[in-house]
Amino acid sequence: MKPASDPAAAPVALRRSLTLGPLLFYGLGVIVGAGIYVAIASVIGRAGAAAPLSFLLAGIAAGLTGLCYAELASRFPEAAGAAAYVKQGFGSDRFAQLTGLVLTLAVAIAAASIASGALHYLSLLFALPAGILTTLLVASFTVLAMLGVRESAGFSAVIGFVEIVGLAVAAWAGFYAAPDLSFGRMLPADFAAWQGVVAGAFIAFFAFIGFESLANMAEEAKEPHRTIPYSIIGAIIISTLLYILVAAALVLAGQGGQSPLIDLFQGANASLFAAVGALAIANGVLVEIMMLARLFYGMARRQQLPAILGHVNPRTRTPVLATGLAGAIVLAAALLIPFQHLLALANALTLGIFAAVDVALWRIQRQQPAGKNVFVIPHWIPPLAAALSIGLILAELIP
Repeated sequence: MKPASDPAAAPVALRRSLTLGPLLFYGLGVIVGAGIYVAIASVIGRAGAAAPLSFLLAGIAAGLTGLCYAELASRFPEAAGAAAYVKQGFGSDRFAQLTGLVLTLAVAIAAASIASGALHYLSLLFALPAGILTTLLVASFTVLAMLGVRESAGFSAVIGFVEIVGLAVAAWAGFYAAPDLSFGRMLPADFAAWQGVVAGAFIAFFAFIGFESLANMAEEAKEPHRTIPYSIIGAIIISTLLYILVAAALVLAGQGGQSPLIDLFQGANASLFAAVGALAIANGVLVEIMMLARLFYGMARRQQLPAILGHVNPRTRTPVLATGLAGAIVLAAALLIPFQHLLALANALTLGIFAAVDVALWRIQRQQPAGKNVFVIPHWIPPLAAALSIGLILAELIP
């Protein structure tokens, strides 16, 4: 038996290899891929011509909570993410475990909704049953997530760039096809229209889910106190501007229906854009699986889950068992839960977690002075962020 002091006997740690550039595109990849390609039709259906305002409101709510995650990731650079922040803020292992459980459901359902949303694009390219396409998609990206964080995040960053180019082309096509550029008709004319904007913002918020996954990469980032906050803030700002641009282009072009982005194109161009859309959405599945695996790993290291989930493969330096479990949960949710229920459920669970994390930071700021090199935000932001998250949930629940 090797002595405890033998370095070879020490647990294998995650590899710190991610810098600001890959993290930023990683964040953009999951936000953009997980969102607008899936949710844009529902947002336009609720908000109509005011859909760009729904994305603006959702972007503000996401931005405020994103700032909270930025400070928390700078203070506590741990893979457990929200579960660790709630433990630090409330001092309760039970609450942290409950947060981890709810987050598991939220991430699994979000990833499942992304996988289901990809079928709208994949079905145009492959004549296979929906269940087989979903299984192949989730299984492939689970294996990729096991291979190594640099490989997985690098792939995600490249696909993130392709997603952004695809949306930029879609925006150009929408503005080009628009009979006129009457931006004034996007402004709500009455209270009912504003209600539509808020209802659209609830769904549009799904388009921002994923920025929090950057916090779960803190143990694999170089200079996490700097790179994680900047990548979170940068990803949210860029994605908000891009969403508003694309939504405005679609509204002015008169596009609606179930696939408004694809409907901008014809023939071979439609197939090409379908391929970009499928790749973009599938990329979201990869990142959600990686996030869920890091959550399991971090909670296992905190003794909140079985220790075996905290094992890191010495060759790939990834939590292989935790990743396999994450992929299995995502696949089960994608196959068993109807798509029409996925978006709203994922949003409600995620907004609830965000509110808890915001309040946790509010308590931490009052109780624990920030250390050196910590990214610090004003004290009024956490309660406002929590109020906006809860407000979006209530607006959806109250007719």
